[in-house]
This record gives sequence, structure tokens and C-alpha cells, in this order.
Amino acid sequence: MISPALWFRLLICLFLTTYAPIVMPSDAAASGIEQLTDLTGRTSAIVTLKGRDNFTSEYRYDISVRNHSPDTLIADSLIVVLEKITNLAGEEREPLKSEPILSRFDILGQDGETDDGKPYFRIPSGSSPDLVPQAESRPAVVRIRNKDYLAVFTPSFRVYGMKRPPPETKQPGSPSHSLGAQRVPADRQTEKLIQLLLKKGVITEEEWRKAMQP
Repeated sequence: MISPALWFRLLICLFLTTYAPIVMPSDAAASGIEQLTDLTGRTSAIVTLKGRDNFTSEYRYDISVRNHSPDTLIADSLIVVLEKITNLAGEEREPLKSEPILSRFDILGQDGETDDGKPYFRIPSGSSPDLVPQAESRPAVVRIRNKDYLAVFTPSFRVYGMKRPPPETKQPGSPSHSLGAQRVPADRQTEKLIQLLLKKGVITEEEWRKAMQP
């Protein structure tokens, strides 16, 4: 059974999620990325150049995420952050001005910016709510306009997201299969709310495990 206190927090979270976009500023959603985990190293951002417009010096990339970890990731939590752009020498700053080379580019179609001003893009979720180990996500489209017509440049991305919490451990003496089947819709709705709480940082994985214990 879920404790009354946790149910209350679930309901509050559902209310805020439903009505907050009406009253909160548009940049409020960006704060949610602070709750995500840096998955770089356990995942990789696969960068594919899909096109180039020589007239505007605009480059179009597909960025997908491959899960190299043993963990299942929540697909719609994944984002890629454009961490830096390097020149032919592998430098990420101007040799003379020491300014980030990234500042010389226009980044189009981004979903927001991190607190330090780096653009990020949400990875579109596919038919599955999870990105399982060794699977690759659908690509996000990233458009970069090279204002200074730099001859050669390389964009680099970091991956952020959330792990799928472990499934509830079945306890001895659990209800019959037929009763469990009747509770599936409610359990799924509860799981969605819990995932939302975890994503927003309202509860921790440890609190979730304790709450699901009989």
C-alpha cells in the first residue's frame, strides 16, 4: 500500500503538472533538466550530418542516443546538450579572444538552455517508453548556422536523462492473478505519477521503494 502522505504528494504533483503551464513562465520547464543525471559515458550521442546549405552555411544533424549501460532509461527524459564546438585543431576557444567558439554559431530549433547558456534538445520518444541496454533512440534534429563560415568545426554533445526505477518486488502471499489483473490500470496510472515525481525530484528512488513495500 502507498502511504497517505505519498498519495497527497502524487496529487499535488499531478495538479502542478496539469495547471502550472497556464500560470508559470515559459522558462519554468527548463528547470526540470537540473533533476536529470549526466549519462555521458554510459551512453553516447551519435552525430550524423544529414545536410548542408552552402548559401546560409547551415548544417543539419541527426543526434540519437545509444544506451551502453546495463540500466533501462526513461525514453522521454533524454536530452542532448551541445557542450562545445571545436575547430580543426581541437580547440573550443578562440586563440586570441579566448571566447568559446560555440558563441560564433547560431543554434536553431533548440528546446531550451542550461543555466550556463548551453542549448539542449529533447530526444523524441519512440514506440517504447524505455531505452533498453544497447538500444538506440530516435534522432533529434539539430541545426547549426556557421556565421563566420569556419572551414572545419565539430559539435560535441552530452547526454542527460533518468534511469527507470526497478520494478516492484513481489512479496509472498500476494493476491491471486485475477485480482492482480483487475488492478493493472490503476497500478499503471500510479506508476506514471511516481515517474513524474522522480523526474521532478519530489521523491527519491529510496522513498519510492519504501512506499511500495507492504
